[in-house]
Amino acid sequence: MSDQYGAAPLRPFRFLLVLALPFVLSACDSPLLFPGGDIAARQRDMLLIATGLMLIIILPVIFMSLYFPWRYRASNKASSYDADWDHSTKLELVIWTVPLMIIIVLGAVTWVGTHLLDPYRPLDEITTSEGVALDEEPLEVQVVALNWKWLFVYPQYGVASVNELAAPVNRPIRFHLTAESVMNAFYIPTLAGMIYSMPGMETKLHAVMNEPGVFDGFASHYNGAGFSDMHFKFYSQDEGDFEAWIENLKGSDQALDTQSYLDLAKPTEGFPVTYYSSVQDDLYKRILGMCVRPGKLCMQEVMMIDAGKAEPGRDVTIDQLKYETYDLDQFGHGGADEGHGDEPQGATAPATNREPHSDESGGQEPAGEGTAAPPQLNAE
Repeated sequence: MSDQYGAAPLRPFRFLLVLALPFVLSACDSPLLFPGGDIAARQRDMLLIATGLMLIIILPVIFMSLYFPWRYRASNKASSYDADWDHSTKLELVIWTVPLMIIIVLGAVTWVGTHLLDPYRPLDEITTSEGVALDEEPLEVQVVALNWKWLFVYPQYGVASVNELAAPVNRPIRFHLTAESVMNAFYIPTLAGMIYSMPGMETKLHAVMNEPGVFDGFASHYNGAGFSDMHFKFYSQDEGDFEAWIENLKGSDQALDTQSYLDLAKPTEGFPVTYYSSVQDDLYKRILGMCVRPGKLCMQEVMMIDAGKAEPGRDVTIDQLKYETYDLDQFGHGGADEGHGDEPQGATAPATNREPHSDESGGQEPAGEGTAAPPQLNAE
């Protein structure tokens, strides 16, 4: 009699195991769980370790929440039920000790792994596999997030590409990332974790690929009307194929200079893959300083002024400090070409009569127009 009731509660769980198979098998081609780069693989390992530790608690709780109602149901007369039971020292030790040990182990793994996989930390023997050429100079890639496209500059080779990235297998890669206007998130799941790119700031990412192939990269956070087109292909190649890819870029008839960059920076959707055979000197530095347009003061110079180290006798006008960008509200569902006039993306009716996203009031001259910079910006 007791054997019959002991086996019965397990029967419903067989059906649940069958239902779980599609979810498990659907991840067989996932670059997140089966990455091709060492950094992404170690991040995956941390995810699995944390998940496994938490399942030590979660699975028994789920099982008991289903098993006990079934075991002690009113129709099961064979089960013993002690209504006066209220304490067990052994059970209390298990209930408190196991979660405490899990928290200690999880905290240690997270702390060590987070510091080892810091995107600013160069690669070493601990974070990479044996085949990685750590003694070789890392591949430098300067990444600029534009609306809505990705610009990749290879300063060691003097070339650049749009919406296409390539790197040799087992060669460390050092990314320098910034953005033209809005904040973006750069993400290649098979290579490494997501990292932000922001205008006027630089973030860094160290990574490496261990196997050849063609992989997807994209902007992982929504950033406007062209978000769905802001993706690219990442080619992990052997050294010979990578050199051939670089030569293909050098054979392009387009050069990336100030004017071509300003044209490229204009918001566009579905921008095609484009190659540049040469890159103007210090272009990335001026992009980072938000001073590509002639006559603008770079962020680096503004910081020198703020630090009281301005060039003596130099006057700075307000026009040199104004950063000119593009009106993104004309794209997508807020665009005038779609019959919505000047309404910004997702905006509600304005509370005033001013134009959306404008600091100008009717009939008045814009603030700061034609005026000098504040006195503290001018050298004594």
